[in-house]
Amino acid sequence: MNWHNVWTVFAKELRDTIRDRRTLISTLVLPMLAMPLILLGVGSVAYKSFAKAQAEVPQVAILGGESSPAVREALAAHTKLAVVPAPEGWRQQIADKQLRAAVEIPNGFDAALARGEPATVRIYHYDGELRSGLAVSEVRRFFGAYRDKQVAARLAGRGLPASFVKPFDVRTENVAPPEKVGGNAIGGLIPYVFILFCFAGALYPAIDLTAGEKERGTLETILCSPVGRTELVLGKFLLVLTASLVTVVCSLASMGLSALFLQHLASGGALAHGAVAGAGAAPTLPRIDPLGLLAVGALVVPVAALFSSLLLALSLFAKSAKEAQSYASPLVLVVLLPAIMSLLPGVELNARLALVPVLNLSLVSKELVSGVWNWWHLALILGSSCLYAAAGLAFCVRMFNRESVLFRA
Repeated sequence: MNWHNVWTVFAKELRDTIRDRRTLISTLVLPMLAMPLILLGVGSVAYKSFAKAQAEVPQVAILGGESSPAVREALAAHTKLAVVPAPEGWRQQIADKQLRAAVEIPNGFDAALARGEPATVRIYHYDGELRSGLAVSEVRRFFGAYRDKQVAARLAGRGLPASFVKPFDVRTENVAPPEKVGGNAIGGLIPYVFILFCFAGALYPAIDLTAGEKERGTLETILCSPVGRTELVLGKFLLVLTASLVTVVCSLASMGLSALFLQHLASGGALAHGAVAGAGAAPTLPRIDPLGLLAVGALVVPVAALFSSLLLALSLFAKSAKEAQSYASPLVLVVLLPAIMSLLPGVELNARLALVPVLNLSLVSKELVSGVWNWWHLALILGSSCLYAAAGLAFCVRMFNRESVLFRA
């Protein structure tokens, strides 16, 4: 095999790819724009929607409690709740998001408290709806404070200290390093970014270099050149692999810049608020282990090689670019399914799962960005990924050497 011919094919395909605006858009432009749109666009909309929901004073209906004016007056005086009389069909109004929640106060509630008897307050809400959930949280805080006030009054009447019913406090303190906390918080997102953009970056070049050349009628010309089939496959494979890795790098760079920009905005807003209200320090982004992120990038290379070889082989089998897209599109589910499985509770990296392609990368990514280095698992993942990539490349070379595949009627 002549490596000079391989690099000649690679250089030729690279020049053609650079001249193709569609490939540049799918490889460079879209990855650079996707993460800012997701983090800044969707993130800002979600933040504004949540802030608007928090600023809203929810309407809460009172059911019953006519014989308990004390609790009704205290609830009506709560500034963070808009208490309204219970309307007809209040259940349907909650389901239609016209009413956020309803509070049912049992008959004789005040008298039961005075006698020291237990009583139950029911809260009706729309489970899973944001504004209804915020209303329920505020109602719970009100009744929690009202209960504490009643307990304090009973203790004071008997000359007992408040510590009588609360003899000790329980406090939690984080002892994990910031890298582990950050890796646990966003470690599940990183495999998606690597895997999805790795696959997307290889998809269009693989189709264009095989089925696209069949449609343009240039495949026969290339096959007549003094370059061997294996050298031709390797040249095209290197171009697809390069496009895949460039897409990953661009998407990660875009995500990092977007995250830093968000951190700058959050810090500025928090500092301005702190100057007025005496707030604490500004929020910070989750920290991850940079060496672990580089290790994940290294482990992505054989996975990208596997994707590139499989997409080349499938696209070569197709007679047109449209047919190649129909073959390759279902692979997205096959690729993302192991990444989704890595998020299931109880799924931890072990020697057996380290041999499962894509799933092993998803599991080890969360560990590496958290600063956990299990060298035995890393060796298994790297070795198995390289083996799968080599098998995929061998399959691709075999497809290129079959005339029935190259010239399907």
